[in-house]
Amino acid sequence: MTTPFVITDKLIPVMVINQLADAMPMANALVAGGLTTLEVTLRTPCALDAIAAIASALPEANVGAGTVTSPAEYEAVTEAGARFAISPGQTPALLASGTAGRIPLIPGAVTAAEVMTATAAGFETLKFFPASAAGGAAILKALSGPFPDVKFMPTGGINRDNLGDYLSLGNVVAAGGSWMLPANLLAAKDWKGVEQAARQAMQLVESLTGDR
Repeated sequence: MTTPFVITDKLIPVMVINQLADAMPMANALVAGGLTTLEVTLRTPCALDAIAAIASALPEANVGAGTVTSPAEYEAVTEAGARFAISPGQTPALLASGTAGRIPLIPGAVTAAEVMTATAAGFETLKFFPASAAGGAAILKALSGPFPDVKFMPTGGINRDNLGDYLSLGNVVAAGGSWMLPANLLAAKDWKGVEQAARQAMQLVESLTGDR
C-alpha cells in the first residue's frame, strides 16, 4: 500500500546543491521567504548529506528528494531523512519500492499509459516532467478528463510568467521551479537575495491562488 502524499504548499523550490556548505543557508533563506517544502535533487555528490543536514537542523522544513530513479536511491533518501521522494519517471522496481516504503513516492508520468501504470500501482499524485517540453498546462488539462482523481506536480520550464497557467488547474496540487534560486545569487552566496526572491515567489503564489 502506498504512503499517502499530503502537501499544502503550492510551490516547491527545486534545489541543486553543489557544495554541502550551501545547504543550510540556502534552505534557511527559502524557509524565511515562506517556501517550506523543499526538493533537493540527487544531481550532485553532496545531495544526500544536504538532505540529512536540512532534515536534522530545520524540522520546520518539509524536505524531500528529487531525481530519485532507483530503489537504492529511494532507500538512501529515506535513510537520510527525506519526507518524500520524487522521480522524473517510473520503473516497475521503483513503483514497488514506493508501494512498500516508508515515505511517499511521487513517480513521474507524462503519457496516459504512464498515468495508468502508476495509478494501477496505487499512486494518485504524480510528477509531470518536463512540463513545458511535454506540452505544458494544456496537456495536464487534457489528462484531467480521463483521470479526474489524479493530481500532478509539474516541474520543468515553470517560471513566474507561466506559474498561473498550472496553478489554475484543478488537477495540479503544486508546481516545482528554480527561478527563485538564480545562478548569480547562488554564485555570490547572496542568501538575503535568495530570501527576497523566495518571498516574491510566495507573494506571486498568494496573488494567483488567493492563499494567505
